Amino acid sequence: MFGYVTVAKDGLSKEAQERYRAFYCGLCRQLRIRHGSLSRLTLSYDLTFLYLLLSSLYEPEETRGRECCAPHPFRAHSYIDNELAAYCADMNLLLAYHKCRDDWQDEGSFAGRQGAAALKKAYEKVKQAHGSKCNAVEECLAEIGRIEKNGVLEPDRLANLSGRMLGIVYRWREDEWADTLQHMGEGLGRFIYIMDAYDDLEKDCRKGRYNPLKDLSKQADYETLMLDSLRWMIGECAQEFETLPLVNDMEILRNILYAGCWTRYRMKHAQDKPLQKKQGRHKE
Repeated sequence: MFGYVTVAKDGLSKEAQERYRAFYCGLCRQLRIRHGSLSRLTLSYDLTFLYLLLSSLYEPEETRGRECCAPHPFRAHSYIDNELAAYCADMNLLLAYHKCRDDWQDEGSFAGRQGAAALKKAYEKVKQAHGSKCNAVEECLAEIGRIEKNGVLEPDRLANLSGRMLGIVYRWREDEWADTLQHMGEGLGRFIYIMDAYDDLEKDCRKGRYNPLKDLSKQADYETLMLDSLRWMIGECAQEFETLPLVNDMEILRNILYAGCWTRYRMKHAQDKPLQKKQGRHKE
């Protein structure tokens, strides 16, 4: 599920790139503080976006600093810390733990099994602090697991469950912005699920694994259908985003939402073009 909500660096100023990196390092730092050094391996661009978004909306007081870390022991990096970093670090750990469990249960991944075991204690700590959110996420994942195990190809139903899960994470606290944030997370969660299935389709078919798009991919208008669906889902998210009274870091946030989220889609089609040209030459 991770890795789709990132920046398109070419579209950002140098200053914006540095500020984004400072939020990324701030989240990494909070993971280490709250859950130990190993948890930094779960650091996600997806949750960095949430950290930026909530910080822009609620404008908490920032603490800035520079420090070296294990991955970069010889050069200090700037970081930004505020009260939202702890929440986003906990949500990063929550989703990473379940991603490891999913990889283990669905694919028999040894790395997933080891990752889940290594993160279990930290996840229990997160569950103590955010019990209702963890329970709701577990319910969504259990239902997704049942659908996939039964081989039911219902991408809309699965995308809605994924959206519900991320919407829960985006709803930081109960206030006037809670519903908007939740709806934004729901749209983004649906986009991520379908984008992930679209990105993995060839690999899943080759390895005989479940993918909810297998039937749809046989339709002549499959590519058009996918593009329209993805645009609609990210559009739902963007519509909610534009209603929020945001001022800070809008260059970064809009870059991620309107360009960065499409990075993997563009990469996939860039990789497909040489193959299509080669096939065309063979037909001639």
